Amino acid sequence: MIRHRLLIALCVLLFSSFALADQTGPKRRVLAGDYSGGKKRLAIVDADGKILWEQKINNIHDVHLLDSGNILYQSDWTRIVETDKDGKIVWEYDAAKMNGNSGKRIEVHAIQRLSDGLTMIVESGSGRIIEVDKDGKIQKEIKLKLNKPSVHRDTRNARKLDNGNYLVAHEGDGMVREYDGDGKVVWEYETKTQVYSAVRLKNGNTLIGNGGASNVIEVTPKGDVVWKLSKNDLPGITLAWITQVSRLENGNTVVVNCHAGPDNPQVFEVTGDKKVVWSFKDFTNFGNATPVAVVLDENGKLVK
Repeated sequence: MIRHRLLIALCVLLFSSFALADQTGPKRRVLAGDYSGGKKRLAIVDADGKILWEQKINNIHDVHLLDSGNILYQSDWTRIVETDKDGKIVWEYDAAKMNGNSGKRIEVHAIQRLSDGLTMIVESGSGRIIEVDKDGKIQKEIKLKLNKPSVHRDTRNARKLDNGNYLVAHEGDGMVREYDGDGKVVWEYETKTQVYSAVRLKNGNTLIGNGGASNVIEVTPKGDVVWKLSKNDLPGITLAWITQVSRLENGNTVVVNCHAGPDNPQVFEVTGDKKVVWSFKDFTNFGNATPVAVVLDENGKLVK
């Protein structure tokens, strides 16, 4: 009897340690971050849910796989970290202490390593975008337009565009704004809801992840909606707090579906005619607060 119980306990332990991730479509790796209680993990997992790389985090709203193979991310709302494939920290920056922020309430929800080696940091609370060098010194700064200033909700994701402008999702204002290099608003789109992300497409349109509206939209420069993925458009999948979105070279859209519960995938890829061709659900390694994800192929290369 004792031996039988030990065998059962061993099987349970092995199952919990190597529980399979639920993927449909091609086998892929996923770099994802979850800040829910008991998880608080940024990790790369393979198609079977095996953890290949892992770092502990507190809060996270942005992550990047760099060309070097290093990973740039937040470990909390103010600390920005770059680590190599072995988990060694090669660069870090604390927005709560640097560049005049000591004693102020600051949160960072968007970061980006730029082609010139500078790091873009978008600060909520101070309402600014800064670009810093490897020593943390500001090389450029622009102020943001804020109708409803909020330390936590001034911004979510933002990206510097190839033309030098900045595309910013303002969660609290319910606006996507494009700023030029001098900080002038040159384009804006009102989402009328809490917005998480905006990506400028090659065709000039903008792909928007509307957290509060539980949808994804593509809008033209004139503001016309030419594609929309709504909450209940996909059989068997309910869209919840939509966070990061991206458009692949094949025309499909990758969507991060946060706070949707264990019955729904945390990440999926959908065609223009709304057919799901890949999905990822892993509530063993991650939880219901997974707002960031980068999709990789089986060799660890970015799926483009």
